[in-house]
Amino acid sequence: MSLPELTPEQLRDRLAAGETLQLIDVRQPEEFEYCRIAGSQLIPLGELARRADEISPEQPVVLICHHGVRSMQALSYLQHRRGLQNLLNLRGGIHAWSVRVDPAVPVY
Repeated sequence: MSLPELTPEQLRDRLAAGETLQLIDVRQPEEFEYCRIAGSQLIPLGELARRADEISPEQPVVLICHHGVRSMQALSYLQHRRGLQNLLNLRGGIHAWSVRVDPAVPVY
């Protein structure tokens, strides 16, 4: 089963259209402090199990990490262990967002 994803460009377009999305960043606090997508909320991957109730079951949720690997792990966990179906993985993570959408977000 493939995990649902969206590209940085698709995320940009959905945000620009005013769509309400919950952006959950699963990186570490120091990574989040260095750079983030505006409006995103930090829930480090290691805290996801105990903080999963902070994730909306109604609106679309976009999971973000550095390159898209940790966010795919988070998506899989939330789908299979928590039953959430409103999840999308940001393909390529914040790195792809920085390179392809918003060069003001630092690359690391």
